[in-house]
Amino acid sequence: MKSNDHTSVKEFLIQKVLRNPDRDQDPDIGRQLLHISGERVDKPLIYVGTTTCARAAGAQKTFDAIARYLEENHIDANLIQGGCVGYCKAEPLVDVQMPGQARISFQNVKQEMVAALMDEILNNHVPENNLLGQYRSPIHQSWDNVPYLDEIPFFAGQKKLIMANCGIIDPVSVSQYIARGGYQAFVDTITRKTPAMVCDIVENSMLAGRGGGAYIAGKKWKISLNAVSDQKYFVCNAVESDPGSYMNRVIMESDPHKLIEALLIASYAIGASKAFIFTRSEFSLSIQRLNQALKHAEEYGILGHNIFDSGVNIDIIVKEGARAFVCGEETALNNSIEGKRAMPVSKPPFPALKGLWNKPTIINNVETLINVPQIMRNGPDWFKSIGTENSKGTKLFSLSGKINSYGTVEVEMGTSFRDIVEKIGGGIKDEQEFKAIILGINSGSYITSKTLDTRVDFEELKSVGSALGSGACVVVDKNSCMLDLARFFTNFFKNESCGKCIPCREGTARMLEIIEHATRKPSKEQSFQTLERFKGIMQLKGMARVMKDTSLCSLGKSAPNAILNTLANFKQEFDAHVFERKCPAGVCRDLKTYFIDVDACTGCTACFKKCPVDAIIGAPRQPHFVVQDKCIACNACFEACKFNAVIVE
Repeated sequence: MKSNDHTSVKEFLIQKVLRNPDRDQDPDIGRQLLHISGERVDKPLIYVGTTTCARAAGAQKTFDAIARYLEENHIDANLIQGGCVGYCKAEPLVDVQMPGQARISFQNVKQEMVAALMDEILNNHVPENNLLGQYRSPIHQSWDNVPYLDEIPFFAGQKKLIMANCGIIDPVSVSQYIARGGYQAFVDTITRKTPAMVCDIVENSMLAGRGGGAYIAGKKWKISLNAVSDQKYFVCNAVESDPGSYMNRVIMESDPHKLIEALLIASYAIGASKAFIFTRSEFSLSIQRLNQALKHAEEYGILGHNIFDSGVNIDIIVKEGARAFVCGEETALNNSIEGKRAMPVSKPPFPALKGLWNKPTIINNVETLINVPQIMRNGPDWFKSIGTENSKGTKLFSLSGKINSYGTVEVEMGTSFRDIVEKIGGGIKDEQEFKAIILGINSGSYITSKTLDTRVDFEELKSVGSALGSGACVVVDKNSCMLDLARFFTNFFKNESCGKCIPCREGTARMLEIIEHATRKPSKEQSFQTLERFKGIMQLKGMARVMKDTSLCSLGKSAPNAILNTLANFKQEFDAHVFERKCPAGVCRDLKTYFIDVDACTGCTACFKKCPVDAIIGAPRQPHFVVQDKCIACNACFEACKFNAVIVE
């Protein structure tokens, strides 16, 4: 059977794999699966990661250039638009697998490099330029003098369970997914287990919600399972609107079938016949690949009516939502699916009892759900063996900021943040001094140099006054102003507030006003404004408590976190802005004052010509001066001066 014979492959996978409980005992089935999965090839396989992050780096142009090369040179090869392996720094990534040889990966392959790369690798010669590494394989011959990918520091510290298929398989190929073990857990579940058994298994695994709440998923599911209703729903929250967070998007674009399988198992577990994947409308590639994967799964009879004669009916719909942070809140999300304005409602009743159209509804995010197929296949004890005593499994992070190696990483619970920054991330960019890690805007938590050895663990983070958050992991160095970041976060919450409740609507606006007063240039401040500024600073903590206690949803409750954590961890920096009227990092433009050293100034007029507001005066070949009332601190004069005559204080 050839792997490209669609009809025979489909029949084989359905009858010999999905419907066959003894599939793992038959070596002939295993051999055929190697070809279908793409692990063993009979002609060159060229795999280009073309997710959103890769396309931003030019991957689509690289893919098109490879397609033209193959056509012009009449080369028969399989060319695949693939997913993301997580190493965003190395994009565009191109993998090549020659028959009998291990798969090899090349980094930063621009379109103009394609011809030279293809000329060499398709002739079984490994070019040194852009070489990243090769995959380990027990069935293929390794390339000489080529490092293994799992030895590269970025990958060596990771434990890839959720992302095992990402950047490896054709994202929308249902046959490849099944050949690698996909959908087998779902079929085994609906034919061998009751919904209550599934809930028990997930609860015993101690799988906790990855959206920030860390509530045990199985317990949550049981609430809806035990509710009496003629209709139940399961919703996958794939909004991911937290700035700096893009792990869920990587999963949807790289391994959509795994998310679909997870949602099918979860829907069966609570007795839901309809499920939704709710994501942002601008995630066009995610939506496209999810819809393609759903269509292919339906062709195989994996979803729909009476799945594999089990009596189980489950439909999945991809629902496009508005570009709004508040849509991540479960009740606002439900309102959006119903076609209403995305505004939170008070709880209780909780959605597990009264959600979509007043029916029992469970909402889990992508990362929580994606663990479910592996738990069902390997058992709860397997999952509990990974991680720490209180936090099981792995955790995805979007590692970004002032870091040498950035991308989506998956680490075992219990990994220290120091290892994430120094080993996986390769340390701080340009050898600068580490300042903090921002763990998601929603949690507003910081990991500082004092807590850098804290492990990825729900309880351990709580003990140091932090929280895991959604998975954004933004590293900042000493050149970053924490008050400026707090201002950015507060402005974000102000703009994203739905406006329904007064504490959030008015509180975020007032807190932003106070922070902006603290970063205002002294020369523009009257005496009464100075008093207002001090009074506002004194009110911050009290205002934050009111918002946390009285806001309707988690958006309002978490909005003050960034300011409170800045006060707690960087009080000296906060005080410098408020009392000394200086920004230690030199970031806050309105606190900068520009002078010209008359002894160093040659009167070259370079600064005079560059100033956009005519704030510099002086005659040619004579010392120049800055008119402070006109200066907007744009830094143009500092950059233009070649004699170090411009001084910034």
